[in-house]
Amino acid sequence: MAKSLSVSVVSADQQVWAGEVTMVVAKTVEGEIGILAGHEPMLAILAAGDVRLTLPDGSKVLAQAEDGFLSVDNDTVTIVARKAELVGSK
Repeated sequence: MAKSLSVSVVSADQQVWAGEVTMVVAKTVEGEIGILAGHEPMLAILAAGDVRLTLPDGSKVLAQAEDGFLSVDNDTVTIVARKAELVGSK
């Protein structure tokens, strides 16, 4: 079983989604980034676009985020955006 990340997606006024995932893919101003457990600490500025979360069972959650940042530290990913919303899951 793959190691997991604890993820929180937060908009300016509410928590949009939180839980355990095996992978996060997000769009930053420098390009798309994929994050797995064990990723080095980092801080990135988000570009408007999709945030794709892969759950431990293989299903996916899709959110839209814009105007914010993404931080990674000790297998915890925090995505804070001025505007964020869930747009689907598979």
